[in-house]
Amino acid sequence: MATLDPIIVEQIDALLTGETNPVVVLSNASAILADAMPDTNWVGFYIFSQQTGTLDLAPFQGKVACMHIAPGSSVVGTAYSKGESLIVPNVHEFAGHIACDSASNSEVVVPVTVDGHIVGILDIDSPLLDRFSAAEQNVLKQFVAALAQHVDVAALNAVY
Repeated sequence: MATLDPIIVEQIDALLTGETNPVVVLSNASAILADAMPDTNWVGFYIFSQQTGTLDLAPFQGKVACMHIAPGSSVVGTAYSKGESLIVPNVHEFAGHIACDSASNSEVVVPVTVDGHIVGILDIDSPLLDRFSAAEQNVLKQFVAALAQHVDVAALNAVY
């Protein structure tokens, strides 16, 4: 299994310096990750919307995706409700899994936290079973922490 190079943490920080548009920030973040992670079929974000009360589809790389996910529902909603990152080796064994893409077999999710509040979830799917390692999860947590430094919550809430 390939490991995720920690250099992406520096790359996202350098790329986003001075950028405040949340769509631009999340779009480039998903592009960097999709390029850096082989054997993935979906990389993107769900952002919590105050208007809908759901985690709403945000910039991503991959096939058509679920548009709204309720907190506590599915892998994404569970990570949001629990406030923790999850690795799911086989999504078909996860109670409440929503099959947005039947080709997905494993998943890793990481909360995006800004000023102590979870604003969204990074979601990465793979067609392989047991695709994601704890080492990759750690790099993804660092990546999301660096990304969060560039998220303007007011601008994010204006979009979502």
